[in-house]
Amino acid sequence: MGGGEKVLMSPALIGFALCLLLSCQCAFAVKSEEFRKCHEASFCRRNRAKEPGASTFALGGKLQQAAGGGLSGTVINKDFPGVELPLEISAYGDGIVRVKVTEVPEKKRFEVPDVLDEGLDSKKSPIVSARSSKDTWLTLGGNKLRILHDPFRIDAFVDGRPILSINGRGLFNFEHYREKPANISEEESGTWEEIFKSHTDSKPKGPASVAFDAAFINAEQLYGIPERATRLPLKPTKGLEGAESEPYRLFNLDVFEYVHESPFGLYGAVPMMMAHGAQGTAGLFFLNAAEMFIDVLAKAEHMIPGLEDKSRIDTHWIAESGIFDVFLLLGPTPKNVVQQYTTVTGKPVMPQLFSIAYHQCRWNYKDEADVNAVDAGFDEHDIPYDVLWLDIEHTDHKKYFTWDHSLFPHPKEMQNRIAAKGRKMVTIVDPHIKRDSGYYIHEEATAKGYYVKNKDGNDFEGWCWPGSSSYLDMLSPEVRDWWAEQYLLDKYKESTLTLYSWNDMNEPSVFNGPELTMPRDNLHYDGVEHRDLHNLNGLLFHKASVEGLLKRGKNNDRPFVLSRAFFAGTQRIGAIWTGDNTAEWTHLQVSVPMLLSLGVAGISFAGADVGGFFGNPEPDLLTRWYQVGAYYPFFRGHAHLDTKRREPWLFGEPYTTLIRDAIRTRYALLPYVYTVFYEAHKTGLPVMRPLWLEYPDEASTWALDESFLLGSDILVHPVVTKDAFQVSAFFPGKEPWYEVRTGAAHTGAAGKAITLPVTGLESFPAFQRGGSIIARKDRPRRSTTQMANDPYTLYIALNSTGAAEGLLYVDDGRSFDYEKEAYVLRRFTFQNGRLECSDAAPTGESAKGFALPNKIEKIVVMGLPKIAEKSSTFRAVLGDTDGKIQLESAVEPPVMGSGGDATALVIKRPWLSVAEDWSVQIVSS
Repeated sequence: MGGGEKVLMSPALIGFALCLLLSCQCAFAVKSEEFRKCHEASFCRRNRAKEPGASTFALGGKLQQAAGGGLSGTVINKDFPGVELPLEISAYGDGIVRVKVTEVPEKKRFEVPDVLDEGLDSKKSPIVSARSSKDTWLTLGGNKLRILHDPFRIDAFVDGRPILSINGRGLFNFEHYREKPANISEEESGTWEEIFKSHTDSKPKGPASVAFDAAFINAEQLYGIPERATRLPLKPTKGLEGAESEPYRLFNLDVFEYVHESPFGLYGAVPMMMAHGAQGTAGLFFLNAAEMFIDVLAKAEHMIPGLEDKSRIDTHWIAESGIFDVFLLLGPTPKNVVQQYTTVTGKPVMPQLFSIAYHQCRWNYKDEADVNAVDAGFDEHDIPYDVLWLDIEHTDHKKYFTWDHSLFPHPKEMQNRIAAKGRKMVTIVDPHIKRDSGYYIHEEATAKGYYVKNKDGNDFEGWCWPGSSSYLDMLSPEVRDWWAEQYLLDKYKESTLTLYSWNDMNEPSVFNGPELTMPRDNLHYDGVEHRDLHNLNGLLFHKASVEGLLKRGKNNDRPFVLSRAFFAGTQRIGAIWTGDNTAEWTHLQVSVPMLLSLGVAGISFAGADVGGFFGNPEPDLLTRWYQVGAYYPFFRGHAHLDTKRREPWLFGEPYTTLIRDAIRTRYALLPYVYTVFYEAHKTGLPVMRPLWLEYPDEASTWALDESFLLGSDILVHPVVTKDAFQVSAFFPGKEPWYEVRTGAAHTGAAGKAITLPVTGLESFPAFQRGGSIIARKDRPRRSTTQMANDPYTLYIALNSTGAAEGLLYVDDGRSFDYEKEAYVLRRFTFQNGRLECSDAAPTGESAKGFALPNKIEKIVVMGLPKIAEKSSTFRAVLGDTDGKIQLESAVEPPVMGSGGDATALVIKRPWLSVAEDWSVQIVSS
């Protein structure tokens, strides 16, 4: 072993290790006392105790035009004469403003890399300024910013209305770097050294917190700042009657079996918040990767001069270190804010088609025979799946990029057998590196100095699954490049091009560290302390792994890497999941608001472990979870080592059939889901959406998080309670919503919920929006590869005027050729009884080098007038033939075998080409 920091295992950790060794059933639910609260963190304690009032910070002199666009100046703290903090203000297109306060270059502070979109600087727009003695007004397109000089304050206006105010309550604070005093007062306790439990944080740079208040004017709900297991609307944390609660915390941690309705952060952190109300929507993104606490006030506790007559929601943001780097997202609609945020941090990745299908995982499929049996079991029971996963036990003693050949003697042949059916495999690659002198990764990392250092400059040594472990310094570009090379086929022995990756434990998880993570005074590349970048760590590791798969695929195979930890910008990199949940109804319930919160904060490609990671789900819970999971953006079943096996066929009937139906539903919807992912990739809009994102003017939707939209056209009201016999469903908008199996139409009830019966486990409320057209592939197949040339069925749900429209996006589902216009984007429109198919690609683009052979085998039209009463008969004819070519049609249930009433016109076997223009006329007689 090298000269790393020596570590001791705590009694709890020894018990945990013994538990694993003995393979006993152990439950280690999260204990809140193991994780520090605001009063135990001196930076939070200091800032939270500050009373609103006049700020000591002021603008120092005039704002000047800056090189490269924008304005520059200084901010001063009147309590510390001579300390000047550089200020920069930039605008990016319409509705995005960046305000940045840092220290002088001689006292350079950490600025978060690898988060902002690479093309952001090219979007800078001019700022027109007008100065008076008290303030400076900035004109930014159609919006305005008012900078008050003393005290320093920023107000943002949209269409003349104030929507955001920074430092209106005087809580802005920037603790500049300073010399350590000879004597430290009681008020300064914890500024230069701090102890939590048995861990001492040395704090060599002293106090360096950054804090500010932000008031959202006329807002009625707040959303965002994931990740936590709680409702979608953010509840107040301060100013409540009775005991004060904890502020929301952003600090990535390994919090297994997490607690509900808690402000504690979980595995990821996105410091982005959105505010919404009747007068519009605004957002705020704080680019800072240090530990952060955020208060939401129940009521205004200090009048803001000039805004006394405005209602507002006040927030208080407190970060341990870093700089003040805030993006104001001025809306004015929820979609505008999401698009503005993803303009800043990047649009979501366009995934491979297989990766949005069903994944089967557990810790662990024990050997090759087990893998083969599970793969065969799906085929035997006619259940489709695309990816089989291997957890940590597949490796040689937890040494990643290796195989345990006693269990997996022929890994390459195993992967090829799975691939022969059009399927893929995933292996886990965690960030902790086993300190083993015979392990090539460890030997190279040690020799090259690639590990994170402890405060004394030696390789940090912690404890994780392999035992004694060290952690690669992913802040270093050289280390990330080296790590990426480990994915090459000649490095990752016996891997293939159909093997993809999974980064777990990358918060990072350190079993014997403070709060199960890395000490804050550890040192990274260029002397950066871990405290400065903690929340960024998982993103850097995730990004390096993705770069590895890009290198392996010669930049033309879209990578798939699942990560547990995440940060702002993760949407550009890949998928994440909500971590180690539990097989309980409450965890099924909270999965929906958790995923909605992630989507609002830009991260679309996300899911929750179907069935719950810990514990053994009852058959009805597992069935309901599959029914909900079929509509998650990322759809994976996963389970803990000590749980009973739960492959979809092991629970007998009726559960096998119901789970099969749920998974088949996902596969049938894949053309639509893939099209929604394409929309997300182009616009930033989430795949899974809260109702208010599409219906922002309906106040009844603002607090809803039990139901959700998949794209804009599918509404899901999950059944998430045991033995439910009804659900309370809300139908937004004025148009009908059609039940996807029966075709029964429902409309909203003046902002009120409607009670729908749940007639059994097979009853799952999902609806298609009136006015939409959705393309599906209804033929059951074993995997997405075998669906490639299957025909489509068009489901047309008419609105109140008898019209509908929809898009279908198709590419090769694998490569980056779509960036070279090798794709097809088709538009289907239905109006005045006429269905048309036409090209929807942007002007000048076409399907270069991509042929789409698929046909339409069925067209289902729901909502034709009086069709249920059979008072009219209908027939379909091919357009432009003067009615000479009649198509076979009949009035039937929308989905055959659903048991529903005959409420749709079904046009059979028209065999029209998706890639060609055509029309079909519906004739009533």
